[in-house]
Amino acid sequence: MHLPLTQFPLNRTIQRPMERIDKVLAHHGYGTRKDVKKLLRSSCVTVNGRQIYDPAIHIDLSTDSLAIDGEILTLKHDLYLMLNKCKDLVCANRDGEHRTVFDIIDPELRHPFMGGELHHVGRLDIDTEGLLILTTDGALTHRMISPKTHIPKTYAVRLRDAVGKKDRALYTEDFAKGLHIPHEGNEPAFDAQSANLVWLQDADADKNTPLDAVTAQNAAGCDCLLTIYEGKFHQVKRMFAAVGNEVVYLKRVAMGALNLDPSLPLGGYRELTQKELSLLG
Repeated sequence: MHLPLTQFPLNRTIQRPMERIDKVLAHHGYGTRKDVKKLLRSSCVTVNGRQIYDPAIHIDLSTDSLAIDGEILTLKHDLYLMLNKCKDLVCANRDGEHRTVFDIIDPELRHPFMGGELHHVGRLDIDTEGLLILTTDGALTHRMISPKTHIPKTYAVRLRDAVGKKDRALYTEDFAKGLHIPHEGNEPAFDAQSANLVWLQDADADKNTPLDAVTAQNAAGCDCLLTIYEGKFHQVKRMFAAVGNEVVYLKRVAMGALNLDPSLPLGGYRELTQKELSLLG
């Protein structure tokens, strides 16, 4: 079951240019291009079974088979990871006080890939859990975070104050109309766009609730699921504050048509499947 989400084109074909073999090997952990030249002279480097000595030879990462001393390398232009972020991790490359999301990533995955450096797509607050995408694909990141694309993001929310049935209907109506959000610190006030609020107490009556996107451990304690189409500073917390309530637990469970894998433990991560990647457009 899924909330109505913006539809994205599936089975997107990514056109990648041919790459020099020295650049490919350097970006797959074999040192500098000077080191790669030595490797080509001293080892048996083959492309599709033919030994290669020339560092300027171009290969296609998607179709060519590259091997060193008979061991075939897994070639990747870009890396795409799904992370189930836990609390107390910050979305930053480095931080003087807290661990970052990159501190829990295997160092072997943190070297520059052909597409660039590993980075996070958008941010989650230090006290927010859930779905975070890490990638080296700058074009994907631009599409996902651009205000023009209005990528929906769904959050499981637990509120401080229980909300009765009548007030739940009022909350839902107010969120759908769009709320005026007061300023917070140096962050200016803004008018939030229409948002989709679904109450888990009413989930049996709403077959479009993505309960599969919320872990069983948290599903019973989450009051509602909120889908927003923008990403202002502390937006979800500020929206509920604007109607007189307080968020005490927050977990992102979906971005676009991609749901957080419910079997992924807090602090766990894995590569996206091709099917999942296609959901991101």
